[in-house]
Amino acid sequence: MSVTATECDVVVLGVGGMGSAATYHLARRGCDVVGIERYDVPHTKGSSHGTSRILRLPQYEDPAYVPLARRALDRWTALDDGHPRQLFHEVGSVAVGPDEEESVYAHSRRACEVHDIPYEDLSGTELNERFPGYDLPTEYRAVYQPDGGFLHPEQCTVAHVNAAYDHGATIRARETVESLEHREGDIVVRTDRGTYAADQVVVTAGAWTGQLLPSLSSVLESERQVLAWFQPDDPARFEPDSCPAFVADVPRGHFYGTPIHEVPGFKVGKFHHRNETGRPSELTREPDGEDERLLREFVERHFPNAAGPTMGLSTCLFTNTPDGDFLLGPHPNRENIIIGAGFSGHGFKFASVVGEVLTDLVLDGTTPHPIDPFRVSRFL
Repeated sequence: MSVTATECDVVVLGVGGMGSAATYHLARRGCDVVGIERYDVPHTKGSSHGTSRILRLPQYEDPAYVPLARRALDRWTALDDGHPRQLFHEVGSVAVGPDEEESVYAHSRRACEVHDIPYEDLSGTELNERFPGYDLPTEYRAVYQPDGGFLHPEQCTVAHVNAAYDHGATIRARETVESLEHREGDIVVRTDRGTYAADQVVVTAGAWTGQLLPSLSSVLESERQVLAWFQPDDPARFEPDSCPAFVADVPRGHFYGTPIHEVPGFKVGKFHHRNETGRPSELTREPDGEDERLLREFVERHFPNAAGPTMGLSTCLFTNTPDGDFLLGPHPNRENIIIGAGFSGHGFKFASVVGEVLTDLVLDGTTPHPIDPFRVSRFL
């Protein structure tokens, strides 16, 4: 071990949504932990920004996510109690689409039934009447769940970082990891600013995880996403008390959105926006006219009262796995490297519980949370 290395119990690589939560939980449980972030804390280069991120209990992706979603909501509520700005906004969630076996609507309803989540099953007409900003096809059906809503991602990261500080954590921003080396039972992390020696490393580096851990590069694919904010001509229909967060399965694709919050405009995005993938440095950061057109067409068709002037466009990154499920657990060949990655566009809501899971794995080697479907070993 280098005599110049900073020694600690755990180094967390990447202090965004997941890494900030892991840093907090590790520090709270007594670890000497250092978090390293290559950009600012928080920043807009990855997957933990945009002023609002949906939190919904009906997990159409797989009912296996529901217990994690419930625990995440509990942890966000607890974190909210100690933070000066509201993190979670309970406005309800809607999953709407055709009444077909493989639709977002059908899978959301199944998740509710498997896990006994209270919900309302609405027709398209009922949905549009209850929430006048919506204009979905009348033959569609929707799962309305009142306990969902949205999180403020930047403030969630800030809250976890501040809580980590309260428990003695060290966090270093604007510091780029250059190498990981295994030596004498420790892991040595070399950056452009220093060297750290730790018993264990937690990797929560989002789209940069494959660069830090090349053995995962073939199962982690970065994808460019663009979000848009459009100013409604009737803003009252899109305020939080009258517009639940939504996911919508329509012929043009799978869209999602949240009500007006903090910045002007109704927010909307499309999963797998333009199917643009590549290394983070290769993906275009600046939104363009095609990005705007694609999202505006959806809003004009299904939320026409929100299709006013464009107020903002922002790029973020998804990090997708081949099966669309998370990577959670130790590296199969390096058990002192714990991984939280591949959140495939639906991970931020889980950050509060992912921090708990990663901490359990560091300190206990196991976790009571149900993560078997998400083990890293399924790919390696």
